Amino acid sequence: MSTRHGHGHGAHATPGHAGRRHRWRLRLAFVLTAGFFGVELVVGWITQSLALLSDAGHMAADVVALGAALIATSLAARPDSTGRRTYGSYRSEIFASGLAVLLMLGVSAYVVVEAVQRIGDPVELQGGPMLVVGAIGLGVNLAALLLLRGGSTESLNVKGAYLEVMADAAGSGGVLVAGWLIATTGNVIWDTVAALAIGVFVAVRAVLLGRQVLDVLGQKVPDSIDVERVTADLAGIPGVHDVHDLHLWTLTSGMLVATAHLVADEGAPTQDILESAKAVLRDEHGVLHATLQVEPARSRECHELDW
Repeated sequence: MSTRHGHGHGAHATPGHAGRRHRWRLRLAFVLTAGFFGVELVVGWITQSLALLSDAGHMAADVVALGAALIATSLAARPDSTGRRTYGSYRSEIFASGLAVLLMLGVSAYVVVEAVQRIGDPVELQGGPMLVVGAIGLGVNLAALLLLRGGSTESLNVKGAYLEVMADAAGSGGVLVAGWLIATTGNVIWDTVAALAIGVFVAVRAVLLGRQVLDVLGQKVPDSIDVERVTADLAGIPGVHDVHDLHLWTLTSGMLVATAHLVADEGAPTQDILESAKAVLRDEHGVLHATLQVEPARSRECHELDW
């Protein structure tokens, strides 16, 4: 009996690319965010509001992150003409998410440092313009959040943009609160307090997203997958004696990948085992791309690896 190999994509491989399906959301969010960024930057510069300038800085990071996400989804959908990228360019979306993390951390650090340095400095601020711009910014952010929310649970790339905009919405809310407090109390310390709160919030969101990015790049088993259950389901296929060298990872959001060696009982139909294993991975665990090897129990060609 010869060893059989199978390379399965599943019945719905193309829809597995989550970022492509939600590209229109990124495009609209990009237009909204880029349009408001200039307004906030100019008003922040005129009023010398650190809260407005910090929020404008984060808005700029949003523009870059959304633009990178758009470019990444375009690259991911582009066929490889070199023959060297055997997995295509799908990982470009994960790199775009990593860029969003770096931008968020950079903006957060800048805002916190500037806020600390300003403590005690005499600054004259106008609460009125802060209230107006903060309210408009919050409206823009909420519109972008509604656009991106639908894809944030499926695509890490879209989630990175979603968290960017969420942090910016919190920033706009902080600007609103600071503007109201300054207008009612006359104390400009609230501008610094709002800036610090924005900086800390952005940093926390960045760290959480960064962990997910590193999990994908490190080829960690996705949280939605139970390795023991996958092994048990494959071992339960009629004719399968043993399962080893099972590896599960995420290529990009919505595209789970697996490889495994299945040891067949003596005389078991290897082709039937192969097809059943593909169906189990696809239908029970959402793995649309699987490379499987079925080998007879007496085979000495394959040895279990220790990684």
